[in-house]
Amino acid sequence: MYTLYGYKGSGSAAVEVALQRIGATFRMVDAATWAPDSRLEELRAVNPLQQVPTLVTADDDVLTESSAILIALGLAYPDSGLLPADARARARSIRGLVFIAANCYAQIGIIDYPERWLPDAGDEQRQRLVQGARQRLHRQWEIFADQFGRAPFLEGATPGALDILAAVVSKWSGARAHLRSARPDFSATLGRVDAEPSIAAVFARHWEPKS
Repeated sequence: MYTLYGYKGSGSAAVEVALQRIGATFRMVDAATWAPDSRLEELRAVNPLQQVPTLVTADDDVLTESSAILIALGLAYPDSGLLPADARARARSIRGLVFIAANCYAQIGIIDYPERWLPDAGDEQRQRLVQGARQRLHRQWEIFADQFGRAPFLEGATPGALDILAAVVSKWSGARAHLRSARPDFSATLGRVDAEPSIAAVFARHWEPKS
């Protein structure tokens, strides 16, 4: 059995979808640094950075970073459709997953916690940092859409790991609203990912349906 540490509205939604896709048995542990009444001590024991998602395997191996977890699951369960079977398509998918981690997740951390980068700054300076990070985040999504955007899904006829992670991470920091006007075709693809029944069921537990 897997153990998934996560929280409502976090990146753990992507891993939850993936675990269901591979047919894995897993238990959910609510833990998040922004929820002090959650099971932080249990999370800290397996991941000192207290990141969610954190996934512990049946062999007590600890997996962190959403992209890395999805890649690991996709490689371990090649028939799941999380990663493409074709080597070239799989390499493209892995590149896209790492792109999101390196270029989108990174900006969201700044937007959500500007005090970590400017601990001694005032509110005005922090707001300028947040504004710049949000602009950069939206531009990163435009670049992602131009390079990876496809229809009906990013990985072909059915949504895979890249679709799942893009749908989750784009829900934050106004990216969806920006993409509706800046990249409407890509925005439509994300909408189709949201509506895929197995994904929609998980997302409904994490976000209000209107999100």
